[in-house]
Amino acid sequence: MKALRLTQWKSEPVLTDVPEPHPGPGEAVVRIGGAGACHSDLHLMHDFGPGQLPWGPPFTLGHENAGWIHELGPGTSGLEIGQAVAVYGPWGCGTCARCRLGIETYCENPAQAPVPSGGGGLGLDGGAAELMLVPSTRHLVPLPDGLDPATAAPLTDAALTPYHAIRRSWPKLAPGTTAVVIGIGGLGHLAVQILRATTATRIVAVDTRKDALTLAEESGADHALPAEAETSQKIRDLTGGKGADAIFDCVGNDRTLALAAESARTLGDLTIIGLGGGTLPIGFFTLPYELSVQTTYWGSRPELIEVLDLAARGHLRAATTTFPLDEAIEAYHRLEAGDLTGRAVIVPSRM
Repeated sequence: MKALRLTQWKSEPVLTDVPEPHPGPGEAVVRIGGAGACHSDLHLMHDFGPGQLPWGPPFTLGHENAGWIHELGPGTSGLEIGQAVAVYGPWGCGTCARCRLGIETYCENPAQAPVPSGGGGLGLDGGAAELMLVPSTRHLVPLPDGLDPATAAPLTDAALTPYHAIRRSWPKLAPGTTAVVIGIGGLGHLAVQILRATTATRIVAVDTRKDALTLAEESGADHALPAEAETSQKIRDLTGGKGADAIFDCVGNDRTLALAAESARTLGDLTIIGLGGGTLPIGFFTLPYELSVQTTYWGSRPELIEVLDLAARGHLRAATTTFPLDEAIEAYHRLEAGDLTGRAVIVPSRM
């Protein structure tokens, strides 16, 4: 079968032939109907080297996946051949306290995980292929009626990641509050939709690109502001001088973190979602009093179920451009060039 594989660090992926996988006890093979192309994959291709992560190439890319159950291994139950499923991407040990709660992103027993702090497309073979081996059926979430795999695939990360971050801040997003989303790309435009669907906060979107700001407005933002020197003051003007109650930085570089700090309200939240490599100086007088600053990584399996329910009921939909598997490399080239709106989705199979 065909698969898009990263064969070594600091290299372009290659589309090549690999053997078809077959499941062992408790495992499943999924015929992939959609695999999201994520900006973090570009970091894997270009920014990391040997020893920087607890795993490495070669592996098949694609950590946002959905499809249909193709084959089930011995000892599996509760699922059927042909059933449409999403793949929960982080794969932990399955037995520690965090994993038992479905928060496998924060597995506390990484030595017993299939790959420490990774999963399919992150050290093990992912979904940029015709078939994908999933090492436990607990990682499979049945798709609600009306949600197809190509639509669901990007939601497993591009929606789950901001959903987890926003869910943490729900108590600070009552009517009369303001939330800011910085960076209206694959994650950011879904963050706007999640805020609109799950809170009554005023939503302010910030980006450098005019088309991204248009997408933000279409996604439900109350205000769409270009990123410039006056942006933090504009946010303060919109909030009567108070600042934003919650800020979700989907970029995470020095400039966006500085903007977030300048725009935040006392007792607010600043959540760093993007992997832009920026740093935020913290001192007694550098941030608003009692501003909580946190990073988050992905989300939990129960939260993925909630995300898929929102999508099935029409509250979330990723803006996508689809590519057949033979054009998967082009999807990453266009993602890197910044000329895609929303998310790229590789579609190896259709039903």
